Amino acid sequence: MIKQRRGLLAAIVTLAGLVLAGVTLFAARQPSSQLDEELAAQVTLALEGASPGEHHAHGHSFDSQVVCAVEPFGVEPADADSLVEVRWVYARHMCAITGESPDWAASVRAAGPIAVEMGIPPRIVVPEPGAGYPERVRRIVPERYHEEAFADFSDDAAIEAARERFAPATSASR
Repeated sequence: MIKQRRGLLAAIVTLAGLVLAGVTLFAARQPSSQLDEELAAQVTLALEGASPGEHHAHGHSFDSQVVCAVEPFGVEPADADSLVEVRWVYARHMCAITGESPDWAASVRAAGPIAVEMGIPPRIVVPEPGAGYPERVRRIVPERYHEEAFADFSDDAAIEAARERFAPATSASR
């Protein structure tokens, strides 16, 4: 009877240890929410601060201001846990171009997955739209993030924050 209890206790402790190790390993491979916020802020600055010429190189042509929402979904190296360790950020973005109307819904917008090399200055890689777009996305995003690359924003908070900044930016650009 005592041997059975010890065996059961050992099995429970072993199972609990395996579960804890699995949770720890999963958590270590997922970017922290703080890192996600820092990366989103850096990528947003890079997108919104790009010159008209840089936007033209991404396939966008306009003279107005840009307001963006960014949601990171992956980093390289995959185990990076601080901003200084990140070489590449993979993110969903939605950028709206300010114009005559302060209405976000009526704005011209660009959205989709991007890759950003975190150098000085950051290098933004936007897959060219049109036929073959999914394959171009797969070329700039590592395979482990392909599903995320084609997903929608998981949280509307970034888009709502961009909407709130859009109307004042439209007024300022007039």
